[in-house]
Parts: sequence; structure tokens; C-alpha cells
Amino acid sequence: MDARETGTILDRIVADRRVRLAEDRARRPEASLRDLVAMAPPAVDFAARLREGRRATPPGARLRLIGEVKRASPSKGVFDADLDAAKQALAYAAAGAAGISVLTEPDHFKGSLADLEAVRAAFGADPDRPAILRKDFIFDPYQVIEARAAGADALLLIVMMLEPATLASLLALTHDLGMEALVEVHDEIEMRAAIEAGGRVLGVNNRDLRTFHEDLGTTERVAALAPPSVTLVAESAIKHASDARRMAACGAHALLVGEALVTTGDIAAKARELMLVGEAEVHA
Repeated sequence: MDARETGTILDRIVADRRVRLAEDRARRPEASLRDLVAMAPPAVDFAARLREGRRATPPGARLRLIGEVKRASPSKGVFDADLDAAKQALAYAAAGAAGISVLTEPDHFKGSLADLEAVRAAFGADPDRPAILRKDFIFDPYQVIEARAAGADALLLIVMMLEPATLASLLALTHDLGMEALVEVHDEIEMRAAIEAGGRVLGVNNRDLRTFHEDLGTTERVAALAPPSVTLVAESAIKHASDARRMAACGAHALLVGEALVTTGDIAAKARELMLVGEAEVHA
């Protein structure tokens, strides 16, 4: 099982990830990861969090929020090299985030699996905790098992970089391990592929990975193809309430936001702004 070439920056990221994967396998055999998975408590239902929220979700929030723990990105450079993953995640949770996305890719996003483990540990046995998403470039079953062993409730699968059979196989393994997948698409063709593969939580990325151009119109165009049973997440380019309103209007249940939350001086206020608190009842 492997990733396919895309003609985008994904190819370079995946090449680096493949090297790291070999190192990870040598350091922690899959059997030892499966032992950890067998002892892990049940995962939080990612889709339910995005639909129903948490007790800590502000009353009257029109959208759910996935706050991203993100130190850097290839397109924007370094946001905060010294960002404390657990502290950031707790701030998101206090602001009412339904989910926490943790970048675990080290070479281009300055993240690590240790960040994911620290975030999960920070919430302990809190039954109202946000669902935790492993945000990485996943193309091998080992990475799926690794995510569950580290405490993830969900993980990212990017349609662009996966052959249909690989996507379906990784999605099935994710579900078998009790997790959910955020299946990311960039256009109508990928949306159809995600639905055909059995994706239940679909994310539309408003950033073109070929050019890094951001366009909220991507979600507006692609969202119409999502069946009512799917939980829809809008990703990237969402910085202000006006952006959030556009995403809500086309059917998004939740937003995945990194840069705007990492760079704000007031996480709670920015979170309320993006969740459109008080503007309308959330749809289900």
C-alpha cells in the first residue's frame, strides 16, 4: 500500500514521510502498537461531536469548531515554533471546540506524534473532551494503527494522494479500530470518490495544493454533492465570521481552523466568532 503521485507538494511531503515511516517501524513494531490499541479506552465519536457538540459548546453556536494545533505550514511558514500542544488544545477545549486537530508531520509542519500523545493525556478521562484528530499524510496501515495507539479518535485521509482501493482499505481499518476518518477532498471528482469509498465525515479543503491559492468557493461548489447523512467540514481560508457564514450557508456542520486560532490574541473570542454564536440554531 502506498501513496500515488499528485504533481503537488504532497509528493515531497509523502517522500519524506516514507523515510520516517521506515524509521518508525524499526523503532516500534506494529505488534507493540496493537498491544497499546487493545488496552486503549473507547474513542470519542468524532462525527457525533461535530453534529451534537459538547456540554462546553457555547449555547446558540451555529457551527462546530475543530481547533488545529499547528506550528507551521509549507505555504505560510512558521506560526509559533514554541507552541505547547497540550496548552493550546486545552485553550481550544475551554473555548468550546468540538474537536482538536493535531499536526503530527515533523518536516514540513513541525509536529510530532508526541504532540498528539500530549494532547490526549491532557484531557485524561474527561467524558466531555473534544474528539482528537491526527492530521498527517497517511498512506500505510501502520500509520492508522499508530494513530489509535497514540490516542486519536479520528485521522485524516486525503483522497488526492490515495488510490481508490487504498482509500477504501485505510477507511475500513480506521473504522475497525473504532476511529473515524476525516476524508479530505478538493473538487467534485474527489467528493464522489470519498462518498463511494464510504466516507462518513468529509472535509473540503479550500486551499489548492498545486498553487496554495485559497478559495472559499471550493466548499460552496463541492458541498452540494454531499448526501444529508454525511458530516461536512470546511477546511482552510476561514479567518472571520463572514467566512464562517459562507460555509454554514452551503451546509457545513463544522470548520477546521488552524492559522486564525494560533495567531489570535484571544482564542475564546475568535472561537465564538467562527462558531457564529447566537446567530442561529445549529442544523443537524
